[in-house]
Amino acid sequence: MMNYKICLLPGDGIGPEVIASAKDVLTALPIQWDFIECGIGFGEYQRSDSPLPDSTIRQIRHADATLFGAVTTPPNIPNYFSPVVRMRQSLELFSNLRPCRSIPHPSSRSGIDLIIVRENTEGLYSGIERLEDDGNRAITERVITRKGSERIIRKAFDTARQTGRKSVHVVHKANVLRQTCGLFRAIAFEIAKEYPEITTHEMLVDTCAMELVRAPEQFEVIVTTNLFGDILSDEACMFVGGLGVAASANIGADAAVFEPVHGSAPPLVGTSKANPIATYLAAAMLLDYINEKESAERLRNAVEACIANKESTPDLDGNLTTSQVTERVIEKL
Repeated sequence: MMNYKICLLPGDGIGPEVIASAKDVLTALPIQWDFIECGIGFGEYQRSDSPLPDSTIRQIRHADATLFGAVTTPPNIPNYFSPVVRMRQSLELFSNLRPCRSIPHPSSRSGIDLIIVRENTEGLYSGIERLEDDGNRAITERVITRKGSERIIRKAFDTARQTGRKSVHVVHKANVLRQTCGLFRAIAFEIAKEYPEITTHEMLVDTCAMELVRAPEQFEVIVTTNLFGDILSDEACMFVGGLGVAASANIGADAAVFEPVHGSAPPLVGTSKANPIATYLAAAMLLDYINEKESAERLRNAVEACIANKESTPDLDGNLTTSQVTERVIEKL
């Protein structure tokens, strides 16, 4: 039996709690694991003077996959940087995948099963900013490259093909952002020709935001640039249970980091009310990535059975603690 090396990044806030829960759930599966825990976030900065030590980057690179909890990013601290953005850029985790799938709960609309494929390393998050005119004028540069566009668009079409989806929506604002979105759009239609069995649609980002509210069931795969993908994916998750059940993958050529989307949620620390389900769904994406697809589906089914039975934390109308939810999911596995 294969032994998978998994890097765990608990981080800050409720991160350590949900990562510990997910580790217990993964250990309950008939798979051999070799877990290594590394530091990231504000707590790590206080310990080692860096929110993302080089040793953590090395371990992520050498692992088969990484499961990440959450970090707190306080503003206005000298030498502090976003460890998440730095991790994505230094490991070239160029694709961010956000699945939005209906759950058996009243807060979720039915019939939704879409994936948002977001470019993760450039665009308006390239980090090229400056102040001019004695601080009265702030400028950010939006960088869109052929390389960045080609690989994210190909990832979207490959994802559609691998998951049996029949359509991809290319989302942009090329009517206004004529050079940057224009390049992204042109490359999308070049690459689409390589996937004749998949229907390509294009949509302006504001129209897409409206259509996600009106009829999210129409979408199967959405591919877009960094900022647009960030906003649309948070919008879309609200139709399928909200941030408490939203998971994402950050995938590059030779590294992959899986995480819940909810952040560090400081008010929930120590309350036993942190919802671990998003982290379990991130773990299911990790299982898919390492080709343990049967275990991934078992984990999703166990999670959905718990949600349907209200065996959940208060945010999903249950009355269980974090550890009790973990126990119930393990029972169902």
